Amino acid sequence: MNARTDKLAALAQCAWRIRRYALRMGEVQGQGYIGQALGWADVLAVAYGHALKFKPDEPQWEGRDRFLLSHGHYAIAHYAALIEARVIPESELDSYGSDDSRLPMSGMATYTPGMEISGGSLGQGLAIGVGIALALRHKKNPAFVYNSMSDGELDEGSTWEAAMGASHHGLGNLICLVDINNQQADGPSGKVLGFEPLADKWAAFGWHVQRVNGNDLAAVLNAFDSARALADTKPRVILCDTLMGKGVPFLESREKNHFIRVDPPEWQQALEILDRSQPEGALA
Repeated sequence: MNARTDKLAALAQCAWRIRRYALRMGEVQGQGYIGQALGWADVLAVAYGHALKFKPDEPQWEGRDRFLLSHGHYAIAHYAALIEARVIPESELDSYGSDDSRLPMSGMATYTPGMEISGGSLGQGLAIGVGIALALRHKKNPAFVYNSMSDGELDEGSTWEAAMGASHHGLGNLICLVDINNQQADGPSGKVLGFEPLADKWAAFGWHVQRVNGNDLAAVLNAFDSARALADTKPRVILCDTLMGKGVPFLESREKNHFIRVDPPEWQQALEILDRSQPEGALA
């Protein structure tokens, strides 16, 4: 096996564990945005298993890359990635969503290690990312800023103001990751407010654009590497088409809405199905 094959195998293991951690948290509370977590797991695996610079035992290390969770309801997915990255101990998994837990239903920067911003109104993360990227550049800190956001946030004017500002300031240290699962609270994203041709729109705002299948690890890995290696001072966006419920066929095929219904017995069924697809060496 060559280095790239080894890397993809390791990332497949990482994505599988992230999905499993998310399902276990969902089972604890009997709820959570599990469809989004399963769909976004491959992107998170490449982020935390390959691209990001960080120190698990020092979440506030100044040299770290910043990962902003603009879509705070994806917290269950982010916690799973932070557990995989050993920023959060696996022992805290069963406290998800409980009183006094460091893992609330929506992310909180004040007490959750590795959570750079708190969840709130959607569409705020990119603007915060622009500010952080400017500050890092001012301090001559070479760290990257990643803003993870949903396609529903494309409806927000603040997103496009921030996109325009990032281009104006030549923020080559800013990478935006957009989950295009075509679902938001009011229905299919493209029907609530059409956003295509999306790549052309970001390019018109002065961004370097890539669009990939967000559940294809090789494609996502290439996109991250290309975004980081780009010599241009343009900000970079990776548009990721994903499938909600990815990895659990009965959730993949279930009628999609913003919050996928999972009945109590189905959490264990989902875990059993996922376990049957376990990559070699991926024991969680």
